[in-house]
Amino acid sequence: MADDGLSIPPTNKKPAYAIGAPLREYLVRWGREAPLPVTYKELVGFTEAAPLHDSAGRDTLWESVIYPREQMTALHHGLKEIYALMQAEGSVSVMDHLYVDRIDFCTFGNSNPFRIRIVNSYNDNFDHFYVKKADASRVYGLELEHLLSPNRLHFLTCGETLVEEHIAGIPGDVFVQRWLHDPNVSSVRLAKELVKFNERCFVRLLGDMRAYNFVVVLVPDFEGVQVRIRAMDFDQQSYNGRLRFYLPQFFKDNFPLVEYCQKQLNPQTALQYQREEQALIFRRAETERARISELLAAMECTELATPEKVARLGAELAEYHQEPALARAASMGELVRESLSLMCRKFAEHSGHGVLNPFGSDLARPGHR
Repeated sequence: MADDGLSIPPTNKKPAYAIGAPLREYLVRWGREAPLPVTYKELVGFTEAAPLHDSAGRDTLWESVIYPREQMTALHHGLKEIYALMQAEGSVSVMDHLYVDRIDFCTFGNSNPFRIRIVNSYNDNFDHFYVKKADASRVYGLELEHLLSPNRLHFLTCGETLVEEHIAGIPGDVFVQRWLHDPNVSSVRLAKELVKFNERCFVRLLGDMRAYNFVVVLVPDFEGVQVRIRAMDFDQQSYNGRLRFYLPQFFKDNFPLVEYCQKQLNPQTALQYQREEQALIFRRAETERARISELLAAMECTELATPEKVARLGAELAEYHQEPALARAASMGELVRESLSLMCRKFAEHSGHGVLNPFGSDLARPGHR
């Protein structure tokens, strides 16, 4: 464990990058773009706000917002329609018994999201979804997560508005405080999932996975509890210029979790889990070859960071992988493609046979330099 862990001030916000024509065409083609009855800009027009506290009286950094009475009926109906689009392909008829219980707003972080709480009037069951300013970084992060991780994600865009489903789980920082030493949680399963999560983030360059930016999902099984770690913040997809920013193990917030897991795995076992995740990413990409190719092509011509950040990350990745070609990458999208291609090549080398690279780069060919 390195002592110089990353610690980035939460006020250090990144700019939002507009969704350009290539990405918009991709979103339309693959059903991610849809006309929405309520936009982010409309939600910004609230007139009152009150701090929202949790059950222990602590400030949640969210505020419950109120709108003029004459706007509320249409606004709530539109939000129910959005929920129907997300969950039932727009079938509003099955949503008559639902109502909007609360609209919350958060000024913390990059996206300044609105959180919509939807309640079932029959049984008081509730769900959430989020309305945010559309940011190309986040959209690429969501789509890469959908295609290359074990998790499916539902989201929609409309102009400058992004709508996302809620990702359920225990926030990583809360898990460390309350669950890390719970005897019902298998330490080996937790360690295995951390290695796999670390690998997923690194090869597709998803950054800033501090503890409060991912969740831990615990699923009871017939022999113990299964563990999965899921990213829930995608604002920092391919933005930072530092290589370690894309390795969750180097964030100070994650040190207790990493130190705990290091006690459970030897290097050989950790490498085994790393190889397993590489194989899974490759297989997922194989089944979505055309979609991945189109997404990465759009990403390569989208500005997601300054040229200085691209150059620094390219140089650090080139040194890390001993691949000088990475230092010549012209965009973050190109670095993502080449990082995934290198992973594919390693998979081919260790599996002992050639593979057809689904990421569109000849770097994946065994023996190629």
